[in-house]
Amino acid sequence: MTYSPRDDRYDRMTYNRCGATGLKLPAISLGLWHNFGHDTPHATKQAICRTAFDHGITHFDLANNYGPPAGSAEEAFGELLKTDFRLHRDELIVSSKAGYHMWNGPYGEWGSRKYLIASCDQSLKRMGLDYVDIFYSHRFDPDTPLEETMGALDHIVRSGRALYVGISSYNSQRTREAYAILKDLGTPLVIHQPSYNILNRWVETDGLKDTLRELGVGSIAFIPLAQGILTRKYLNGIPAGSRATQDKSLDPSVVEKAVGSVRKLHAMAEARGQTLAQMALVWVLRGGGITSALIGASSAAQVEDCAGAIRNLDFTPDELARIDAISEEKDINLWAKSSSD
Repeated sequence: MTYSPRDDRYDRMTYNRCGATGLKLPAISLGLWHNFGHDTPHATKQAICRTAFDHGITHFDLANNYGPPAGSAEEAFGELLKTDFRLHRDELIVSSKAGYHMWNGPYGEWGSRKYLIASCDQSLKRMGLDYVDIFYSHRFDPDTPLEETMGALDHIVRSGRALYVGISSYNSQRTREAYAILKDLGTPLVIHQPSYNILNRWVETDGLKDTLRELGVGSIAFIPLAQGILTRKYLNGIPAGSRATQDKSLDPSVVEKAVGSVRKLHAMAEARGQTLAQMALVWVLRGGGITSALIGASSAAQVEDCAGAIRNLDFTPDELARIDAISEEKDINLWAKSSSD
């Protein structure tokens, strides 16, 4: 059946300006990370993306290594671009990244010019695109001069492969350095993608949120739901088939450490008339310090639930204080090494 998006889709979402640019991003963006590989039926991927767009989610975030296997998420989204979204490319923000291991040998990961440009070309081919809207350095490379990495991003924009560039998981000091290099090159740093959620607040302790505000750089927080911990999924233990059982990126011991705090947060969300996921997303977006919250989803219903977060974007000072009192930073920042270099 031919897909026709809802006519009222843009009335169903809030859009925030990305830093000091003219680009606007939806308050909720969709990441195609663990659930867009060969182990997920194409019909499920299609339903997730259709539901997202029907709710005004225009930003689809990928990376070269998303799947599994690596590259398969971009291939799947490329199929959707040819079918469901063929007439809507100019309504979408499509992003990709390079930084983690993609192929064997000395040129298949990190931040060299050779790797970033080659990976960008491969991503464009997999998705069938002439350009991506945003291309990121996925992690800081301690062994490559930052000037080389940022120079590659500058070239990617100037060669027409991307409209904007960003960085992910860089700490505050490295972000300032990257911003200055790109500014000198004439290609502005538009967006930063850090991990951030109620249980993982390194962007606050590091000062990154303040740095981005000062520099006029936008931000999109990934794992705002702590890989599903900040949802109803783990309130009563670890269910079969959940991410914590798949030996991917979520250690079951992390879930067990956080569950006490999560149950209290769940009760708070219910008192607000929200699901825990909705409250967790609104918390990330509070005060305008984060441009967009980047969700993952294994079903269309999860997307619909998360999109509903924008119906109540406000907290009272008492609610924020209670969240601070309930939650402690848990050991769930899998990107700590990149952000600490």
